[in-house]
Amino acid sequence: MATRHLLRTVVFQSFYEWDFYGGKVDMPSILERNMQRFGSDVDEPEFAWRLAKGIAEHKEEIDRVIEKAAPEWPLRQIALVDRNILRLGLYELLFGDKEEVPPKVAINEAIEVAKNYGGASSSRFVNGVLGTVYRTMEESGKAHE
Repeated sequence: MATRHLLRTVVFQSFYEWDFYGGKVDMPSILERNMQRFGSDVDEPEFAWRLAKGIAEHKEEIDRVIEKAAPEWPLRQIALVDRNILRLGLYELLFGDKEEVPPKVAINEAIEVAKNYGGASSSRFVNGVLGTVYRTMEESGKAHE
């Protein structure tokens, strides 16, 4: 497993746990524990910390994007796994450095996490939501900024 893919997985798992407990646990502590357990020998641990910090800082905005892109699925009705994969993918798609992680890579990475951790239709759902957001970005000229 490539380093960044592993780190995305650790960040996803950490946000899953945080969300499972209703946001009432300390996210940095969860990520620290998971990094020690699963990512102790990675080359660039700061990538995971940047992702986690960015998702946390933009969570409300990301959640609004999810609600807009999937209006038939209220946020609380989206499976916990899918919701947190979408947060990860949307953070990279909307707020990440496009030179570091191009939009299509962000989408593909989220789909791969969904295939590994989600249900039978998770990857299609994640692909649909992220694809909708990406097309909107292309139409507004923000896909390559």
